[in-house]
Amino acid sequence: MSRKNTRNTRGRIISAAWKLFYEQGYEDTTVEDIVFESETSKGSFYHYFDGKDALLGTLAYVFDEKYEELKKTMSPDLDAMEKLVYLNHELFAMIDGGVSMDLLARLLSTQLLARGEKHLLDRNRTYFKLLRQIIADGQKAGQLRRDRTVNEIVKAYALWERALLYDWCLSGGEYSLVAYTDSMTPMFLESYRAK
Repeated sequence: MSRKNTRNTRGRIISAAWKLFYEQGYEDTTVEDIVFESETSKGSFYHYFDGKDALLGTLAYVFDEKYEELKKTMSPDLDAMEKLVYLNHELFAMIDGGVSMDLLARLLSTQLLARGEKHLLDRNRTYFKLLRQIIADGQKAGQLRRDRTVNEIVKAYALWERALLYDWCLSGGEYSLVAYTDSMTPMFLESYRAK
């Protein structure tokens, strides 16, 4: 099987699973539902995943699909700070409107308990590549401070976003994730603006 077909099949399974988890709930979604929705086979499903629980760690893949879309729609005229605020807003709007808090909490807990691969921290994700590019470009353009390395700023930004998600889950979604991030993220990023 070619690498592209492998990625497409795995990606279709992941996308179908998260769509169903959101629509039907995690507990009410079966492997059979996922296979049907993804138009794959049970053999393909079990080739990539040990079971439904193995899909919990793949939400990062869904997020990266969103980042791939956002890369194409993000205005090149935005400065680095505006790009980071845009990405944050768009992803959190997707989470607020399309990922249940229960699923997000499960993802965060699986990442805390994982002994092996921690998908959210995978530096090869589209998320981290995009952040590194935006921040490096922002430093070159004199928009972002240079007394911190690109990787230090990327780490701080990713930590900030995970903290927002964790707090939102911890508080049971008692506030709008999007409204909160829209008011707080620009203030957080201000500390990285070049003086």
